[in-house]
Amino acid sequence: MKGSRGTALSAGLAAALTLMLTACGVPPSDVIEAGEPASVVRHPSPTPSVPVVVSLYFLDDGALTAYPRPVGDPGDLGSVVAQLFGGPTTEEAVTATTELPRLTDTPDVTADSSNLVSVKLPQGVARLSRPAMLQLACTVAHASGPFTALPADAQRNGALATPPVDAQRSPAHTSVQVLGSGWTMTQSADSCPDLPQP
Repeated sequence: MKGSRGTALSAGLAAALTLMLTACGVPPSDVIEAGEPASVVRHPSPTPSVPVVVSLYFLDDGALTAYPRPVGDPGDLGSVVAQLFGGPTTEEAVTATTELPRLTDTPDVTADSSNLVSVKLPQGVARLSRPAMLQLACTVAHASGPFTALPADAQRNGALATPPVDAQRSPAHTSVQVLGSGWTMTQSADSCPDLPQP
């Protein structure tokens, strides 16, 4: 009798429990799958910077001339200087030459708050000529100012359009100090030509 009494008691408790759960409005159900498992929210990567135009100074029949060139980060003067030392592109070389030597290694470029930009050249580079120093000083001076985004129609007949004048500034009071193997030269950008009008 004890076994049947325990079984009856268990059955009664189970019935009471079922009655209580259904009485409070919770219907019995199977596992319900809805959607995908939760995932970690990731912030999108920063969008790549919009290319902007800076003026690299090359020589056109010996005269300093600004050649607009797109760059990803104009605030990275090291990249701008490396492009200048890389020389004119094939399209630019139709009219542009350079007095700057081709470098075997990237120069170290630093800027301070007094408008002095220092360029340390790799070992073994000879003293730079005055036109080479002016190319460097003018490029750095104009690459330090406000920039303009590269317009959609920037490519006209294979050449880049010049940025609007209001996006450019005077290179006033910028100087470049070039440090070579056993020599140092400084050049002011005060004698740089104005950027061309669009």
